[in-house]
Amino acid sequence: MIQQTVIQQVINLQKHKIQYQKTGLQRDILSALPEIQSHALIVSGIRRCGKSTLLLQLLKRNNQNALYLNFEDPRLFGFELTDFQLLDSIITTSKNNVLFFDEIQVIRAWELYVRQKLDEGFRVVITGSNASLLSRELGTKLTGRHITKELFPFSYKEFLAFKSLQANVQSLHKYLNSGGFPEYLKTTNTDILTALFYDILNRDIVVRHGIRDVRSLKQLAVYLISNVGNLVTASKLQQTLGIKTTATILEYFSFLEDTYLVNFMPKFSYSLKIQSINPKKIYVIDPGIIKIASASFTDNYGHLLENMIYWNLRQTGKELYYFNENGYECDFVVIENEKIKQLIQVCYELTPENREREQRGLQEAMDFFKTDKGLIVTYNQKDAYIYNGKRIDVVPAWEYCDFQIK
Repeated sequence: MIQQTVIQQVINLQKHKIQYQKTGLQRDILSALPEIQSHALIVSGIRRCGKSTLLLQLLKRNNQNALYLNFEDPRLFGFELTDFQLLDSIITTSKNNVLFFDEIQVIRAWELYVRQKLDEGFRVVITGSNASLLSRELGTKLTGRHITKELFPFSYKEFLAFKSLQANVQSLHKYLNSGGFPEYLKTTNTDILTALFYDILNRDIVVRHGIRDVRSLKQLAVYLISNVGNLVTASKLQQTLGIKTTATILEYFSFLEDTYLVNFMPKFSYSLKIQSINPKKIYVIDPGIIKIASASFTDNYGHLLENMIYWNLRQTGKELYYFNENGYECDFVVIENEKIKQLIQVCYELTPENREREQRGLQEAMDFFKTDKGLIVTYNQKDAYIYNGKRIDVVPAWEYCDFQIK
């Protein structure tokens, strides 16, 4: 049981602290966060990607008088559902109608209280561990009374702003080697990324889901991270890793994807069944995680580049697929509102040896979808030409922000 005076003291101390706390780099997503009263705004994302900082930025933007409370304060240890009555008394006295709750998911049955405040006409903004704020769970807990926005580690564009760098091949190289986790970029201490990786596995998956075969889970995670950009199936991994059943592997896939550690991109098909049975491509949340967890001892900048483009596209909210017909592959099919938005091939370097293959894969996709424009993203090449009557633009990845889909 928590005393009301303790809750009030924590609120006062946290308010004083955030008044003088620097808000850091303004995230690109900030302008897209809606201000609505009927639904809770929930910001989800991988651990340590900057959710709490984003909440602070939102608070300081135009909610200076909002009530803010971070439930991970040690003085609130033991806070229970009944203690929300004490918090209610404080809210009534403060006459605030905007509530900012950070890490509220540490409190059991917190969603009941949030639903109550929404019904009372309060505007509620929440951030916290994505493992406890999954949209599909909230669909039942808040019965549709929430809007979820995703936050990711710094994109290349945000990385440039954070490090005060120019868009060029040198800064691209740095990004592909360091990634975009803010705390790591401040310190360059790889122990931060290692601790993050094991926190995700242990706290967000093992503890949360009661995993007993921890060794197999970690072995699978390392395998996936070591094979970024490659195709994977549960049946082949069962043989490779010796995990008992494909059902277990598929379950682990789901857990890993829920934490945002990895994403699996399906093959394009008009048939959902064909999508489900074909191999999926693996993408890892950040180059920094690949650096510390991959079992590969060589840097594959082609796959790192493809991984970067995937997450840039992923943040647009479009549907993403790979295309593979007649033995030719196109890396990204981008769809919006059931229409083809863009076809993208990623290649570290176009050479006389690989040019035909890369162009042919893109052309096969362009023919299939009946579009006359395609894009090849490279490490540091720029060009444009007509290939079999279709225009192909070649752009270096460090210019890619200008070509990115809005």
